[in-house]
Amino acid sequence: MKVTKLLHTRYRVNDLEKTAFFYKEVLGLEELSRKISPRGSTLIFFKAPESQELIEICHYPSSGVASCQADLTHLAFEVPNIAEFAKHSASLGYPLSDGPMVTSSGSKIAFIDAPEGYEIELIEHH
Repeated sequence: MKVTKLLHTRYRVNDLEKTAFFYKEVLGLEELSRKISPRGSTLIFFKAPESQELIEICHYPSSGVASCQADLTHLAFEVPNIAEFAKHSASLGYPLSDGPMVTSSGSKIAFIDAPEGYEIELIEHH
C-alpha cells in the first residue's frame, strides 16, 4: 500500500488571526473552513486558486509555544508578477525579505516572511 495524494500541509502558529490575515489578504488565498479538532486545536484551511492541496493553520496553545527555526521550511507560490505582488504585500506591512532574483531558467524568485518566521517563496515563471 502507498499514499496516493498530498492533501494538506500544516503550520502551527501562536497568533491565529494575524496569520489568517496574511494568508487571506497578503497572499490572496481562500479560507475554506475553520473548525475545532477533536483534541481542541483551532484549524483554518486555505487554498490557492489553482491548487488542490490545502494549507492548514493550527492554533494549539496546549502544546506550547510554536517556533519556526530559520530556513527550516517554506511554501512556494506562483505569482504572475513579482514586482506587483511586492507592492501589494509591502502596502500591507509585508515587504519582500529577499529578491527578486532571476534563475538560470529566466524565472524570477523572491521571498517574503509570513508571521512567526515561516518563509514564503514567490515564483514568476519565465
